[in-house]
Amino acid sequence: MVIPTFWLKRFSPLFMRLSHPVSSCSCTVSESQTKTRDRSQMSPSVWLVLTAPFIQDPPVCCNQSLTISRVLIFAKQEAKRGRPVELGPPEARPPRAWPEERASIARALPVSQPAYQNKAHRLESRRYIRTHTNIGCAYYITYNTMSSETFTVLNDTRPDDTTLPAFMVSTTRGFLPRAEPVVDLPVEFVALESILARMPIQTLDGSPGLLARGMLGETVLNELPDLTWAVEKYAANLPLQNALYRDYSFLASAYLLEPCHLRFVKDGEYGLGREVLPKNIAIPISRCAEIAGFKPFMEYAGSYALFNYHLVDPTKGLEYSNLRLIRAFERGLDPMSSEAGFVLVHIDMVRNSGPLVAGVMSALDSCAADDRASFVEGLEEVVRAMSVVNKVMDEMWGKSKATEYTSFRTFIFGITSQSMFPNGVIYEGVSAEPFSFRGESGANDSMIPLCDNLLQITMPSTPLTAILKDFRAYRPGNHRQFLEYVHDRSRALNLKHYALAHPESAAAYLRILDQVRDFRWRHWCFTREYILKKTLHPTATGGSPIVTWLPNQLLAVLNEMEAVWDGAGRELDGCEDLMERALVQKETLKKEVDKYVKDRGV
Repeated sequence: MVIPTFWLKRFSPLFMRLSHPVSSCSCTVSESQTKTRDRSQMSPSVWLVLTAPFIQDPPVCCNQSLTISRVLIFAKQEAKRGRPVELGPPEARPPRAWPEERASIARALPVSQPAYQNKAHRLESRRYIRTHTNIGCAYYITYNTMSSETFTVLNDTRPDDTTLPAFMVSTTRGFLPRAEPVVDLPVEFVALESILARMPIQTLDGSPGLLARGMLGETVLNELPDLTWAVEKYAANLPLQNALYRDYSFLASAYLLEPCHLRFVKDGEYGLGREVLPKNIAIPISRCAEIAGFKPFMEYAGSYALFNYHLVDPTKGLEYSNLRLIRAFERGLDPMSSEAGFVLVHIDMVRNSGPLVAGVMSALDSCAADDRASFVEGLEEVVRAMSVVNKVMDEMWGKSKATEYTSFRTFIFGITSQSMFPNGVIYEGVSAEPFSFRGESGANDSMIPLCDNLLQITMPSTPLTAILKDFRAYRPGNHRQFLEYVHDRSRALNLKHYALAHPESAAAYLRILDQVRDFRWRHWCFTREYILKKTLHPTATGGSPIVTWLPNQLLAVLNEMEAVWDGAGRELDGCEDLMERALVQKETLKKEVDKYVKDRGV
């Protein structure tokens, strides 16, 4: 894509500014960076990011927070090569003149991060921007085109190192935490642990808990002190901070959604949740979430699922029968319950993600080295890993009953786009403005996004895809960085083109697509049987439209499979059966979605 001359003229003051250093950032793009390199010798290229306008608040220097209204990225060397132009930050959108398939949202790495404290702050900032349009500044984003060394994937997870985050991607444990989750909290948190032990609808000894009797809210207000001081005491121990985040997020969700549970038991409606999270939860969860790198609300990896298990016998490892939940809302402390099965199957799936990570890294490095045989083997390793994950996923039907899912689903709803929280939630002692967070969702898992990014699957330009992108923020920081790295490097190497240029690698590429299809099709089937046939509530726990959101991604994969198959002349060894299945599912999906859209009036 050629950079329009009028843009260069319009932003010439900003280009001039590039010749002067800004804080610690490099502000010069050298000529050597614009030359085409051999695949095996690529180095980072600096993408020029121009913002106009922005405000500095406070107006001091580059290390202060910035509120960005709009960002334009001009990547001259990439444009010359015909590569996609990317826009950032996440709130930016492509100009209508640019085809959506050639534009995607990129995570900018500016001099400092955007500061959107709350909705009021954003609106105030935009009003300021409209009257101060002469302000501009340069930002930079690094486009990773180097070897796998630019992102450290662990082989040794260093389980005893408490200075590292609990979640770091590895070839041995994949997306599971580096070490088994912390189960017991320090003595300072005895009051918190006491409430959590009594909280579930059915406690460990089988007796009715606080949620069963509608007494959790009262107990929290009467018994729980503000333990922020104790959170600070252990600030250097990051796995412990993750455990604190897990436990406070369970308590926060239970407190906010307790009235909804009681209402649902009564008449099948959710009613309204509590609008204020008391300071004895709000302040400590905000602090431990900040330290651990999460939003101060329940997330899939950091609290509800992947950091919420312990081993009955440490010598037996991660075998399913050896797993138990640490925290639960309903009957999850009983390993045979549907709540336990729902969470433990997810853990069992992700414990097989190490080979997936290894296969992805092998494919990227082999593509960079132009080693076709190793590249195909890397892709096939991804196929094998995802095949195991899908087989484990299929066990959900027997371990978590569809008839029982809605009884514990209430507690994993979020705030965003939910009728239970029309005004958001005030975090007492943290902010006078209401917060809104998405709820726990399997869509926050990193395995399928990893495959999407490796294969360069293009999602349609729809509001549903915007929700998918919003979910990216609800993952452990190291997972987000890894997914971004794979996204950028795959595109820098043009991995998709490289794969489809040879029949053997094209067939392996298509088989990975088929595994992604299998995963997303099963997820749709779960949604249909566990939710759509059981409740008319229009939104999923994460705040996405329950009928149309999953089909949005599934249809993109089915279309991609069809395009690859047609592009290969429908002659890829061993792929006839999988394509026949995919084409049948495409027609079935359309009929099912049309039916639910019509029946529900959406």
